[in-house]
Amino acid sequence: MSAPSSIPEAVGDRVDALGTRTTVAVGTVLAALLAVGALAAAGSGDTVVAVLELLFSKSTLGAALRLSVPIAFAALGGIFAEKSGVINIGLEGLLIISAFAGVYATSVTGSVWLGVLGGVVASTLLAALFAVVCIEFRADQIIAGLAIWLIALGLAPFASQVVFGSKNASAGATFPDIQQLLADTGIPVLSTVVVDALAALGELPFFGALFEASPMVYLMFVAVGASWWTLNRTSFGRWVRASGENPKALDTAGVDVTRVRYAAVLLSGVLAGIGGAALSLSLGQFVGNGPTMVNGKGFIAIVTYLLGNYNPIGALLSTMLFAGLDALQFSLQGQDVLAIPQSLVRTIPYVSVIVVLALFGRTRIPEAAGEYYESGEE
Repeated sequence: MSAPSSIPEAVGDRVDALGTRTTVAVGTVLAALLAVGALAAAGSGDTVVAVLELLFSKSTLGAALRLSVPIAFAALGGIFAEKSGVINIGLEGLLIISAFAGVYATSVTGSVWLGVLGGVVASTLLAALFAVVCIEFRADQIIAGLAIWLIALGLAPFASQVVFGSKNASAGATFPDIQQLLADTGIPVLSTVVVDALAALGELPFFGALFEASPMVYLMFVAVGASWWTLNRTSFGRWVRASGENPKALDTAGVDVTRVRYAAVLLSGVLAGIGGAALSLSLGQFVGNGPTMVNGKGFIAIVTYLLGNYNPIGALLSTMLFAGLDALQFSLQGQDVLAIPQSLVRTIPYVSVIVVLALFGRTRIPEAAGEYYESGEE
């Protein structure tokens, strides 16, 4: 009788171990890549110092946190979908449509929070379409995911052109930082004591960026913790994992596999919607030219959760790796520190991700991922 009750604990311990290995791997690789890259490109000791100053500057950390938000939320959504057995490579499309919907809703209502809600609604509706096509009509999940991306890639700029008269649109508002948000509450303790404490902490040389960040950064950390807890400590999380590993066993236990997969895919739409809206509203605009302002972040999100081995904490660390290197390359371009072409500097995050995948890309994909299953079938 003790075996069934020990299964969740065993699974949780295994996930914890995977997260620990990911933490060590990502931290080690990040340090090695930055050190080797700086020293290799340096022409003098002054260059090394300049690169290190940029790396540990408050502005670089602030940019890394901001860049992490849409990728991390999309990665969390991808984890839930794929853990349930549905491969959602349409995350890029969900980010695009929610980025536009967030700007549109904000421009209409004047509230960035209602803008986030609008982005979530748009993304969830597109995710629902994807779920119906894949689960109900048994479409190939990879092709359906690409279709979702292409639909959003065409629909969002077209809608922006129709509504705003341009592929680029302004929301008219952006997120306040955490200090301004608390000050606006008018609550005595929050608007005075806490704000003053955050302002003092914000003066710290490097970690001060954490205390001047957007509320979406804090929401990202909360979402990561909540996602880990949901997957490893709740019945729904166990159902999601079982749906992706052994749907027949879950069905035999009396749980509707189809409903679990629908719920997981819709949840991926909600999370990606938050990420897409956060991306556009952090800048106060939607950019629909070319690949749009999303520019591959949905595909990077897939890489991050694969590198994190479907662990939300590992996915966050992987996201921070990419976002940190992306922020660094922006700083290096702005300061013109390295004596190499800027086109090569821009490739630093992407080359680093490839190297990390080559060294640590031993991901265990759920057994039933991509496979159709109908509840009640033999």
